[in-house]
Amino acid sequence: MYKICDLLDLSKTIAAPLFEGKEYPWEVLSDISDFIIRLGSTLPEEEYEKRGENVWIAKDAMVFPSAYIGGPCIIDHGAEIRHCAFIRGSAVVGKGCVVGNSVELKNAVLFDKVQTPHYNYVGDSILGYKAHMGAGSITSNVKSDKTLVVVKCGEEQIETGRKKFGAVLGDGVEVGCNSVLNPGTVLGRGASVYPTSCVRGVIPENGIYKDKDNIVIRK
Repeated sequence: MYKICDLLDLSKTIAAPLFEGKEYPWEVLSDISDFIIRLGSTLPEEEYEKRGENVWIAKDAMVFPSAYIGGPCIIDHGAEIRHCAFIRGSAVVGKGCVVGNSVELKNAVLFDKVQTPHYNYVGDSILGYKAHMGAGSITSNVKSDKTLVVVKCGEEQIETGRKKFGAVLGDGVEVGCNSVLNPGTVLGRGASVYPTSCVRGVIPENGIYKDKDNIVIRK
């Protein structure tokens, strides 16, 4: 339930080569920055404009004047980077994505058609095709005791070896407003999270997270 093949359609991202040869999606987090620099230098100049150091933006993307985009970063075709968005760097923003007002991205891959429209923090995370984060929902990427993040699925525990790892949202995931995805959260394809939830662990494909003791599978 938590492998790349279980969660993500790699045909829906310019960053597909980043995932090659890896089993778990969090394994790419250490390589995002270098990957962007390598890929950016190969992007066709007639389609992408290089702005500043290691920032490539598709010419048909919409970037509002007050948005901040730090490198390395790639903004793909048709994306919309709205007022006061803060992209700190090491971010891939896919085709048709929305990065909205006061949204902060850092070391993240947003697959095509992802929506983070209002007051979201996405750090050290992977958001699959058409994933949507409701207003105020965030990925928490560091444990309070600063120990390494472990992905927990029932009795199984998978060591990630990472101090910073937020969440992986499979394709089509819906996260309700003002929810917190704790470090190491994995949401399966088509999963939904009720508003104001505090989520941790692995939520199965098409799971509906109402609270930690009430997770049902969508029929």
